[in-house]
Amino acid sequence: MIDHDRLFKELISTFFREFIELFFPEVLNYVDTNSITFLDKEVFTDVTEGEKHETDLIAQVKWKGKPSFFLIHIEAQSESRKGFEQRMFNYFARLHEKYAIPIYPIVIFSYDSPQKQALSQYEITFPDFKVLDFNYRVIQLNRLNWRDFLNQPNPIASALMAKMKIKSTERAKVKAECLRLLVTLKLNPAKMQLISGFVDTYLRLEGEEEEQFQKEIANFNPQEQEKSMEIVTSWMLKGIEQGIEQGIEQGIDREKELIIRQIKRKFGNIDQDLQSQIKALKIEDVETLGEDLFDLTSIDHLKQWLNNFSSENKSK
Repeated sequence: MIDHDRLFKELISTFFREFIELFFPEVLNYVDTNSITFLDKEVFTDVTEGEKHETDLIAQVKWKGKPSFFLIHIEAQSESRKGFEQRMFNYFARLHEKYAIPIYPIVIFSYDSPQKQALSQYEITFPDFKVLDFNYRVIQLNRLNWRDFLNQPNPIASALMAKMKIKSTERAKVKAECLRLLVTLKLNPAKMQLISGFVDTYLRLEGEEEEQFQKEIANFNPQEQEKSMEIVTSWMLKGIEQGIEQGIEQGIDREKELIIRQIKRKFGNIDQDLQSQIKALKIEDVETLGEDLFDLTSIDHLKQWLNNFSSENKSK
């Protein structure tokens, strides 16, 4: 499962100024960019739904040329949810109550569908007057054309193109263009890795797409091609490492299941608690159980072995 919230929060907090510059350049006219401080997340209880919600990103910034501050609140939404506009207002109201300073609310929608224009306001009206007209800024990635960001020398653009409106036949080309833009930015290795990992997460290619991707890179100039291949190689190595780790974990799970089957053949069915105890063992402990299993004569004997083994490990 992809942790969308974590990925977007890490990306935007790392490139916060660049995010504002790309989508809301007018804000830079009145914000002191040297004053950005990220506040702890706020946890709110939604009484109507009985759920707890956390704010994604809250930045405290200083007005340019003034001693006072305001907040920029950014929510990253990977799903289209009914009634989200009311939740944005609730966030705004509670943040305003707590901090008592102006708040600039922003939502970035990263879901693939629907593509209809998302709401950007929450209203409470009566036939004779309007009680509330709350507005927030919206970035809806699936309505943005990735080609419009090709020549933006901005690391946020190089990452978010991977989540914009892309035809199925363009996925390989978009991934290549994300890399081309990224290698021209001359970022430090950690930031390069953050963006390249983001792009690879959302544009996984296989088969013909991968072949097309390699052809696109082959058309880069020599310097861009060299740096792009360094990133592609790191993706491959990471994939191999993950595959090895996954293979090891699967092997351990299979060995535990084998021990459980052997125990069932010897003693009959065993309850879930005992199975959970066995599955919680480390691989070396499972191997010890496999060796000692021949000496065990009953379920009670097995339980005693597990209890004694657990006690011995705790005393070490």
